[in-house]
Amino acid sequence: MSATSSDGNPAAIAAQVRAGRGLLAWSRERLAAESGVPIRTLDRFENEEVAPRRATLAAICTALEAAGVEFTDGDAPGVRLRKRLEGDGA
Repeated sequence: MSATSSDGNPAAIAAQVRAGRGLLAWSRERLAAESGVPIRTLDRFENEEVAPRRATLAAICTALEAAGVEFTDGDAPGVRLRKRLEGDGA
């Protein structure tokens, strides 16, 4: 996932992040801890008050991806959980 996914639309990217958290049943606090992004920054981003810096968005997406979220960017951008392979251990 990059900061330009979803045609660079911050609202679409924020929706993907919210959906990714939902798939994992993660709170904003958990995502903040996993990504190293301050909770206030996550709040403002997810509430579509600000567009995050590239590095901030990368940290958020990396944390979600490490937990098994895949960002899709086709005709209908969204998220899904990665299929776990046998012996994946994750």
